[in-house]
Amino acid sequence: MRTPVMAGNWKMYKTPEETAGFFARFLEQVGNPADREIVICPPFVNIPAAVAATSGSVVRIGGQNLYWKTEGAFTGEVSGPMLRAAGCTHVIVGHSERRQYFSETDETVLARTRAALEAGLTPIVCVGETLEARESGETASVLTRQFQDGIAPLETAQFGQIVIAYEPVWAIGTGRTATPAIAAEAHVTLRRLAASRFGTDPADRVRILYGGSVKPDNIQTLMAEKEIDGVLVGGASLDPVSFATITNA
Repeated sequence: MRTPVMAGNWKMYKTPEETAGFFARFLEQVGNPADREIVICPPFVNIPAAVAATSGSVVRIGGQNLYWKTEGAFTGEVSGPMLRAAGCTHVIVGHSERRQYFSETDETVLARTRAALEAGLTPIVCVGETLEARESGETASVLTRQFQDGIAPLETAQFGQIVIAYEPVWAIGTGRTATPAIAAEAHVTLRRLAASRFGTDPADRVRILYGGSVKPDNIQTLMAEKEIDGVLVGGASLDPVSFATITNA
């Protein structure tokens, strides 16, 4: 059985004070479940507050990005060892907003993934197609390219330490959600790619999350799909009641 991962990506929202307030309410509602992983990725400046607020709980804290160098003259960047030292266990890599607004490529996704693993972090590696690609019937080809260039070069042992998140770009922040069947189809494609490159057992073990306008009112139908191993939630993770409902699904 694959342990579900219920992850929240706060993007550029909340202050440290708001972060502490969120967890005061959130932790009351989720308790300490042992049958799922709960990960929240706040902005960098909120990581210390998040780590302090979740001390002693099962909730894990992650970064939203990292640079592939451990240190150097890279103004504005944050390294894997820095995130690890701050108390992070996870980090998001290759989110569609990073690809769209900050020139992220499959090659830099690979570099960041390797850097995360070297720092002892679990990378949540994001893939997904645009609306244009979806309507052109190119979803499988886009996922294949992103997998082959951004994930396949990993060693088998490294692959066993990552989490993959399928995030159709057309469903992120738009209110449009891929149907459970559409999401499951993409997950099957990714698992087949994994099996072809790394073998059946590693492919069966890798967790593949769905992200894209996940809300309390659609979480049950999404999680009912056997190919969906959890979710990467954006806006709905900002509200403690909303995200607790999702993680408790």
